[in-house]
Formats: sequence, C-alpha cells, structure tokens
Amino acid sequence: METGFTKWIIVVTVVLCVLLELIDTSIVNVALTQMMGNLSATQQEVSWVVASYGIANVIVIPMTGFLAEQFGRKNYYLFSVILFTLASVACGQSTNIWELVAFRFIQGVGGGALMATSQAILIDTFPPKQLALGQAIFGMGVIIGPTIGPTLGGYIVDNFDWPWIFYVNVPVGIFASIFTMLFIRDPERIKNAIPRPLREIDWSGIFLLILGVGSLQLVLEQGESEDWFESLYINVFTVFSVIGVVGFIWRELTAKQPIVDLRVLTRSRNLAIGAFLSFILGFGLFASVFIFPIFCQRILGFTAAQTGYLLLPGALLSGFMMPVVGKMIQGGIPQKYILPVGFICFFIFSYWMSLRITPLAGESDFFWPLMLRGFGLALLFLPITTMSLSGISGKDAGQAAGLTGMIRQLGGSFGVALVGTYLERSMMQNRVSLLPNISLYDPETQQRLQGFIANFMSKGASFVQAQQQAYAALEGSLMKQTAIITYAQTFLLIGAFFLLCLPLMFMIKRNRPGQAVDLNAAH
Repeated sequence: METGFTKWIIVVTVVLCVLLELIDTSIVNVALTQMMGNLSATQQEVSWVVASYGIANVIVIPMTGFLAEQFGRKNYYLFSVILFTLASVACGQSTNIWELVAFRFIQGVGGGALMATSQAILIDTFPPKQLALGQAIFGMGVIIGPTIGPTLGGYIVDNFDWPWIFYVNVPVGIFASIFTMLFIRDPERIKNAIPRPLREIDWSGIFLLILGVGSLQLVLEQGESEDWFESLYINVFTVFSVIGVVGFIWRELTAKQPIVDLRVLTRSRNLAIGAFLSFILGFGLFASVFIFPIFCQRILGFTAAQTGYLLLPGALLSGFMMPVVGKMIQGGIPQKYILPVGFICFFIFSYWMSLRITPLAGESDFFWPLMLRGFGLALLFLPITTMSLSGISGKDAGQAAGLTGMIRQLGGSFGVALVGTYLERSMMQNRVSLLPNISLYDPETQQRLQGFIANFMSKGASFVQAQQQAYAALEGSLMKQTAIITYAQTFLLIGAFFLLCLPLMFMIKRNRPGQAVDLNAAH
C-alpha cells in the first residue's frame, strides 16, 4: 500500500489514463462527417473508425490481468500508455480511411489495458478499508470520460481540424508515461512471480477470446448499418461469435492456467451479480449518451458543442458525488440499499425525458433530468464496483477488474446496438400508425396544406412549386412528430429495463467493511 504524496500521484496518473481511454470512445463521433470529407470515405467506411477501437478494447480488457502478471504490471502499463500515445499521433497523421482504422485498432489495444489495469493499481494502492474511496476516484473518470468526449470533440471540430481530437492525447500521454516510470510499482506477488513459458500460455483461450468477443463486438458495431441478418458477413460473424464465446467459456473453466480465470465468478456471488449489473450500467450509460445527442442534433438542430455542454453538468455532478457515495459505503451503508435508489433515479430520469421530448424543447428542459441521471449513475457505479471487488485481492483482483470492464463495455455496445435498431424500426412503424390521421379529405389537413402553399407563394414560388414544397413540409412535420414519439418510447424502454433489475438487489450478500480475502489462497 502506498501513502502520502506518492499515493495521490498514482491516483492522478491512473485517472488521467482512464480519461484518455474513455474520452476516445466518444470523441470521434462528432468528427466523423469531417473525416468523410477529408479522407474521401463513405459513411459505412468511416463507421469502422469507431468499430475498430471498440473491438480492440473488448478483446484486450479481459486479458489485462494475465498480461500484467506475465510481463510485470508497471512494464505493461507503461507500454500501453506509450502505445496509445504513439497511435494517437499516427491517427492524426493518417492520409486515408483504412490507415486511420488500422491505427485506431492499435490505439484500442493500448487503451484497453488502461482502464482495467488502472482499477487493479488502485486496489493495491488503497487499503481494503479505503477501497470505496479509491474506486470513487476511478469512477469519476469512468463516468465523466464518455460524457465530456462529445463536448471536447465538438469544440475541437468547430475551432480546429479533426486530427486535433487525437493530438490532444499526446501531452497527457507524456505526463502519464513519466509518472508511471517514477511512481507506479509492482506489488510483491508480481515482482516474485515467474513468467509462464510460452508453451504453457493458454493460446487456445486467446484465440477463442479474439474469435468470440471480437466477432460479437463487430456484429454489435456494424449490425444496424448492414441491416443485421440480411447481410451474409453479419451472419458469418454471428456464427463465429457463438462458436468463439461458447468455446472460450468451456476452455477457461477447464484449463489449468486460463488466460481469463472465469472461475473467479463462481467463487464470489457478489462478483457474479456485479458483473451482470456492470452490463446494465454500461447499457444505460452508453445508450443514453448515444440517443440524447442524436435527438438534439437531428430533431432540435443543436450543434455538437451545444449537446456536449448540456451533458457536462450531470457528468460533473456524478464526479463530485463519487467521494460522497464512497464515504457512505465506507461508513457502513450496504450497497444493496444504495443501488435501488440509483436504479429508481435512472427510471425517473428516463420517464422525465420521455415527457420533455417535444418539438419546442430547449436546453433548459433537459437540465434537471440530466442532473438526475448524473446523480443516479453515481449511486450505481461505485456500489456495483465495490460490491464486485470487495473480498477479492491478489491475482484475482486483476482478473475481476478485467472481467467487469469487458462486460461493462459489452453492455454499452449492446445498448447502442439495440437502441439504434429500435429507433430505426420503430420510426417506420410509428409513421405508418400516424398516416391515417393525415388525409387530403380532412379539413384540418387541407387548412394546414393551404397555409403552407400561401406561405411559399408569398416568398415568390409559383403555385405548382408551392404545392410541391407544401407536401414536403407536411411530410417533414409527419417525420418530426414520428421521431419525437419514437425517442420518447425509447427513453421509456431504457427506464423500464433499469426498473426490472431491482429484484437482483435481494441476492446481494453484504461484505464487512475492509474485508479482503485472496480467493486463490482460500481455494
């Protein structure tokens, strides 16, 4: 355990690295249009800039525990920070779309290690009684990172050029590398560990992990744009994902020295429940961050920067709330009493948003619902994390952090994929439902159509032109109303999803404050 100045320098280092990794999951979204123009790419091609990073992340995250034990955690962490920083420079220097996609994959390989390894470092830096405080600081980066990504990205795109969304990583990466070299240390168990010989490494597990989880992430990232199972290559990779995931689970449960020790889930009920709740948290965090900017920009006409500024206060509230929730847990308040409040807050946020989504909605309409979302996420993230990791130390801590990180990332991917698909499909269904209310024989429709025609003719259009423009305006009104109904329904479904998770709270076993048991030693 570290103390004093060194401990807090380590905290600053790992939080910087977590922010680097998570900001880059969302910062590129607002620059995709610029990239399409500058790199002569189609929308389908530029979507791989996002997908390649996510695929690399979700493959590497569960292996971080093994890689840290194999090569030394400090060495692996430093290598990952440097790789991430150099890949960021290469991304900014890319001259074509596939070059950028390749460097984004490499960036994702470096970034995938930063989150789970940072969490494991904090577990070893803080004593068991201060676990909640350490994870609260870690949680600030996890919650704030994906939220400020669009804000920062919007500002950079509006004032500079898209390569700068990658160049901003460089100074932070340099500082993080220096601090890692000076202050991060390997715990004794890693210093004294003998690396596995190459022949004893679980190569089958690595292959099945890449095949299964990598294919699953690809299907989730690209499925909607390829019309899901209408596409041959989506069908092929779906089969690969099923074979890979099933094979990976079987292999890791039976291997003597697995690359990812899934048996840790069977030895800790709270970790198993926490892993599932991490999936739910990722689903809600990424799905709500995904759907809200789309609504603001497509329907209300907000800029990317405006949308980012709207999300920022709630993210800052989450960050400020983390130490408060940490003190509550440290003071003996059980996580199973805090979590239901967080789930209910998120349900109320979703229901509130469904009411505030109107054609005349402005920035002030979303301030308090988004603040409630930030408050609720603070009450979810930290209790889930501390509940999952309490009672776990030693080598199992790295495995548990990697597993929960991967599952949270997959939850986010499922959330974005399902919400995107629901929006696309429901939009058409709702349009069909509204069409019977618009008829040329209906007096109100005729009155509105005549109003449109008169308006366009007053601006110099001929009768025929004005009539065509009036029909287009009527169709635009219909699609806008359809979109508003669909977005409201989507928020309601996200809220219902959280509400249905409340019964899981009864399954949580309370851990004594400061309790820590090395599960490997216990078994």
